[in-house]
Amino acid sequence: MSARFLILGSVEVSAGDRPLPALAPRHRAFLGYLLLHAGRAQAVERLIDAVWGPAPPDTARAQVHAALAAIRRVLRAAGAADQLRTSMAGYVLTTRPGQLDLEDFTTLTTTAGDDPGQTARRLRSALELWRGPALADVQADYAPAARARLEDRRLTAVERLADLELAAGRHEELIDRLGAELAGHPLRERLIGQLMLALHRAGRQADALSAGRGYRARLASEQGLDPGPAFLCVEEAVLQGDAWLQGDARLRGDAGLQGDAGPAVPAGESLKGKTATFLPYDVADFAGRTAELTQLIAEDGARPSITAIDGMAGIGKTALAVRAAHHLADHYPDGRLFVDLHAHTAGKQQMTTAEALEALLRQLGVRAEAIPAPLEERAALWRAELAGRRVLVVLDNAADSAHVRPLLPGPSGSLVLITSRRRLTDLDGVRSLPMEVLPATDATDLFTRIVGERAVREPDAVAEVLLLCGFLPLAVRIAGARLRHRPRWSVAYLAQRLRDERRRLSELATAERGVGAAFALSYQQLEHTERHLFRLLGLHPGQDVDPHAAAALAGLDVAEAEDTLEALLDTHMLQQHEPGRYRFHDLLRQYAHDTAAQEPPHERHAAMIRLLDHHLNTASAAMDLLYPDSAHRRPATGRPATCFRDAAEARAWLEAERGNLVRTAAHACDTDWPAHTGPLATTLYRYLYDHALHDDARTLYGKALAAARRLADPAGEGRALTDLGWVHHLQGDHGQAAEHFEQALAVGRTADDRRGQARALTGLGDVRAAAGDHEAALCALRRGRELFRELGDRFGEAVTTDYLGVAHERQGRFAEAADLHREALELFRAIGSRGGEADALHHLGTACLRLDRPAEAHAHHGDALELYRRFGYRRGAAKALNGLAAAALALGEADRARHLYRDALDAAVEVGDLAEQSRARAGISSLAS
Repeated sequence: MSARFLILGSVEVSAGDRPLPALAPRHRAFLGYLLLHAGRAQAVERLIDAVWGPAPPDTARAQVHAALAAIRRVLRAAGAADQLRTSMAGYVLTTRPGQLDLEDFTTLTTTAGDDPGQTARRLRSALELWRGPALADVQADYAPAARARLEDRRLTAVERLADLELAAGRHEELIDRLGAELAGHPLRERLIGQLMLALHRAGRQADALSAGRGYRARLASEQGLDPGPAFLCVEEAVLQGDAWLQGDARLRGDAGLQGDAGPAVPAGESLKGKTATFLPYDVADFAGRTAELTQLIAEDGARPSITAIDGMAGIGKTALAVRAAHHLADHYPDGRLFVDLHAHTAGKQQMTTAEALEALLRQLGVRAEAIPAPLEERAALWRAELAGRRVLVVLDNAADSAHVRPLLPGPSGSLVLITSRRRLTDLDGVRSLPMEVLPATDATDLFTRIVGERAVREPDAVAEVLLLCGFLPLAVRIAGARLRHRPRWSVAYLAQRLRDERRRLSELATAERGVGAAFALSYQQLEHTERHLFRLLGLHPGQDVDPHAAAALAGLDVAEAEDTLEALLDTHMLQQHEPGRYRFHDLLRQYAHDTAAQEPPHERHAAMIRLLDHHLNTASAAMDLLYPDSAHRRPATGRPATCFRDAAEARAWLEAERGNLVRTAAHACDTDWPAHTGPLATTLYRYLYDHALHDDARTLYGKALAAARRLADPAGEGRALTDLGWVHHLQGDHGQAAEHFEQALAVGRTADDRRGQARALTGLGDVRAAAGDHEAALCALRRGRELFRELGDRFGEAVTTDYLGVAHERQGRFAEAADLHREALELFRAIGSRGGEADALHHLGTACLRLDRPAEAHAHHGDALELYRRFGYRRGAAKALNGLAAAALALGEADRARHLYRDALDAAVEVGDLAEQSRARAGISSLAS
């Protein structure tokens, strides 16, 4: 069965019952973009811009390559490996007829036909392809706009089908469907006209006119516009009962007697026949939140009776609840109530539950003297008053579950919307609706509605302002309001003011409200232990934190730290992007950093020392599991708090913490702890080298060099220079590499550091060999090996011997090269260095192939690949796969060689190894000709 690609819903690849590898969320974002542009080449830069927009991470290019390698694995498992190709212009994903749901939708909705029945069937089939919002699980910069465009195409198909159904007299079946569409798109004029026509033909003229009035009011309040002529024509015709509206449809004889409101609900005595309405003003510039609103204003059968909306300060919980309440008001004729419980209101005492019950009962019209004093009796009266009524209740700004539990109604037709900064996990039977920051498109819409024409003229500056606001609605509103009242300011000038992290929170404040003030109210509600950890987390220089690092910072045991992190998560003072890892919203990070100043200096110092020691000790433990052969070359460390069960767990920790380790080491160099930078750089050397993490390595070794010079540590300086030399060498910058190696050699000679000299000579020798200066290469490598032998450093001796073999190979002296690789292989095996053994086997295989012994070469490369894969050395695996492919080709196995070259390309792309990518592509090209 051929592969099937789906984007009209979540992004998926299927191949019948064939199991396929899973794709990570970020990889699905790239796949979705390639499918949206199927058949068209997409350059890496375009993919980066599509997924991250104006602020890509430093690792964006590496992530693109990793995503494409993962997509290729899935396509290969689905039997579609040839459908993702690399061209000069970029990457092209091609699809065949019937493979992509979007192409099927396009075909079904654009095929012309004269038969209305056949056209209707095609449109129904097209709409059945939709499994939810397009690109539903994609979080990427391109997704909101693409999703909106596709949704518009879907709605156009819905409207075309509705016209056909109306013409065929199927208006009764249309009413619910059109109502559901309008719940998510209330300002779609063609849809509202079709609904009015359907209601009119069903004999429900009053409902048709009511729908029209609601549309008029909403259009005026939200956009300040009047309806178009087509709507006015339908509205006037419904009002006059024009016969042309009936078309060819036949009404049932009793249609005019039927309605959808159900039996009338008698008003209680306390209401005295009046509708109590206490909803606050619905802001006119409300933007976005379509998905959340759709959930809240769903049809009765799909709408829970109680919904708790939670989110961080300034996220827009109240605005959403009020907007939804206004949308739903007509469904609750017996009252629309609102109470601000003031759990987080500056200058206000939190309203008690008893006070809230009194306020709600008074809003229903219950006389003050009829309200009992005991809480239980008030709650019972409240439930009794709601019984048999349809009342909408908004409980805003709740402290916790206990605060609102007595306010919840018993069995009734009422709806309760609760907002809180805390997740109300203890309320059973209540739907939770967590709110995140605004997508970039919605944030731009909100900012533009507030600011006006200036925002339209400066789109790049607007994007920067929104990024600096963290897409938090309150921050966006305040930034927009400041700009609106500063006519001489440009958006770019506002962005300039916001760039200063130290002033950002003070910039995002007005006389009556501010982002920092909103955060302060949330902070003050925390328990003592939660506040203490929150402050110390503000010292962490990384992007996220796990419970072990938090425990180190705060001096807690891990279980207590995790409980406190979860409590901060429940109050939305932290976010969780994956299980077990926590991070701040960008503005909350700055607030936490500011509050950290409340800690005494000696406490801040001790916390950072604990964190730095934790990172060094844990990284060392992970490296000892992954690279036991080089443990003696890493600095001695203390006992880690984290114990890894196996190498896979150690590798996962390093992958998760890599960014934090680099940032922490850089922070240590730039502040009061430079002595921690060099040891961490030395500890991580093999991991960064093996995984080709050149950008991180260059940053880390550059900081290690600065720290060593600051500490007047020549050994550390030489080590950092040598490590930097290898990074440049691996990236093809041999001139810069040679300069670093020569500087390291000079530092080593001045300080009489023979090990430092030996390491520098090894790197310098390999650079000279790559440049074709063979005599200088052999001289440097032989001197380096001699120094390692004098020091009794058998690992260094083995490495340098192996590089001597590579240098001889570059001279065409393949037999001598093979002998040197065998010598290195025996040394590596003697000291138990499996990584070194794999390198020597790979090099020996290369020499054997040049000696026209392909069978031996194939065996050596195969053994090397097995070792590389066993220990997860992905960079080595790419080399070994290329070697295996070359050996297979020499043995006459062209098909196998082709598959091996493709595997080598995938592996090289995943780790960003340009040299091995080039080898693999050259091999594939040679087999294609």
